[in-house]
Amino acid sequence: MKKRIGLLYGGKSAEHEVSLSTARAVTQALNFSEYDVFPIYITQEGEWRKGQQLLSPIDTIEQLQFENTTKQSLPNNISSFLPSQVDEKTLDVIFPLLHGPNGEDGTVQGLLEVMNLPYIGNGVLASSAGMDKVIMKQLFTIAGLKQVPYVHFIRREWQNDQSFWLGKIEKELAWPLFVKPANLGSSVGISKASNREELIEAVDLALKYDRKIVIEQGINAREIEMGVLGNDTPKCSVPGEIKPLKAFYDYQAKYKDGNTAMIIPAEVSTEVEATLQDNAIKAFKVLDCSGLVRADFFLTDDNEVLINEVNTLPGFTPFSMFPLLWQHTGVNYSELIDQLIELAIERHTEKQQLQYTMD
Repeated sequence: MKKRIGLLYGGKSAEHEVSLSTARAVTQALNFSEYDVFPIYITQEGEWRKGQQLLSPIDTIEQLQFENTTKQSLPNNISSFLPSQVDEKTLDVIFPLLHGPNGEDGTVQGLLEVMNLPYIGNGVLASSAGMDKVIMKQLFTIAGLKQVPYVHFIRREWQNDQSFWLGKIEKELAWPLFVKPANLGSSVGISKASNREELIEAVDLALKYDRKIVIEQGINAREIEMGVLGNDTPKCSVPGEIKPLKAFYDYQAKYKDGNTAMIIPAEVSTEVEATLQDNAIKAFKVLDCSGLVRADFFLTDDNEVLINEVNTLPGFTPFSMFPLLWQHTGVNYSELIDQLIELAIERHTEKQQLQYTMD
């Protein structure tokens, strides 16, 4: 019997377009002879729209931005809008493809948990901790993972005493610096600053996307990424290296022009690869991840491994590293989707064994 999959995509986020690209790519990876696929689109205004069953892969993202007869804004009458059933038949799993806030950050995962629906990927804790770069870095410190030096603050602190934070940053960090919104991914709102004037401009840009800012010290290092797949016993892919052809791996390079080189597998020693795998698994476990994670590292000239961040919902676009890492590890695109579906059902089945009474 075919499994019934609900694709949840779009979202009220600056990464809305990234989500649409991911959803399009997933429809092209799914085996429609094995799955019945139902689209659930969230507009940038937060309106939820159910579409008709997809019978074949989607060619353009415009086809996913449908006008349909079932329109409803949450949280009004949630149970009737996003039930565990479509056409009176049970959905086997929801596939959240929502990048950024209001989707990748644990909010939608919490909704699905309350409704007791199986879903692919990380749960509430891992999603929210993985989205907030400050919390993530603090947890990495607890796990003993090495990182680059950083400073963080919130909007009000910056507004109240900008000179203090400029002095602290210049005292504790060395140029160049990378300024990031704490709760956003896909390189949205990230800038490189080489002096105080650029730093102020970068902070102002980042504050358009989040109230919390992370400023990291730039280092001369290779960018290495690892794919992690699993639940309680996760496994790692081969390492891959990102080589941007511009200043840094920004949104344009990731999703628009492909202006970057990906080397898979990355040329690293056996010892370095073992360290990367060990650190990727540690990061996965300290965040209590499940399903999938892409762990990003810096590798210095003296082979020191520093963790940068993890992405709890790496993209599945044509330029995405995560599926390519697994392809080179021996798991093709369709097989990867199949495994994620099975991992989601496995985790949900385990949760159903929990007791919720004192009897």
